[in-house]
Amino acid sequence: KCGVLVEASGRHVHLSREDADTLFGKGYEFKIKKELSQPGQYAYEERVDIEGPKGKLKNVAILGPCRSKTQIEVSMTDARVLGIKAPIRLSGDIENTPGCKITVGSKTIEKDEGVIIAKRHIHVTPEDAKRFNIKDNDTLKIKVFAERPLIFDDICARISEKFSTAVHIDYDEANACGFKADTVGIIVK
Repeated sequence: KCGVLVEASGRHVHLSREDADTLFGKGYEFKIKKELSQPGQYAYEERVDIEGPKGKLKNVAILGPCRSKTQIEVSMTDARVLGIKAPIRLSGDIENTPGCKITVGSKTIEKDEGVIIAKRHIHVTPEDAKRFNIKDNDTLKIKVFAERPLIFDDICARISEKFSTAVHIDYDEANACGFKADTVGIIVK
């Protein structure tokens, strides 16, 4: 059996440097609140509001470092609140996606793309990929041992030496299984 850490990822924004400059000021340096499990990734102290045609979500986390393009990751529930028909996509795949407004204080930018519901996925080190006998972009099933154990299907394996091995699900999925910190799962072949 292949035990793996399961993590729940809440709504968040990855800003481009250009959008960070517009919202916070040219060359603004974000304050790191905490390091995330993936090496070199951070949650910042600063927050933004995001707005769609029907509603707004306040105090949305910003993750860093800055990316080449701004990406907004929400759950299906969040997308309904916003009134946005967001597609389920892997991180970075934002072509032909809807946009939203991002606001900090009196500054607002309007993005015409970038809103996605993150496809559930597993980050895997090359060593663990060999041990688990999986390849990049394999589709897996993972049984999650939480308060309400269940098997998540259609989990995309993403393998890189830059990763730490962990399954990422969103808060809707975490609520469905009764997720708590230190939840683990196994890859079901």
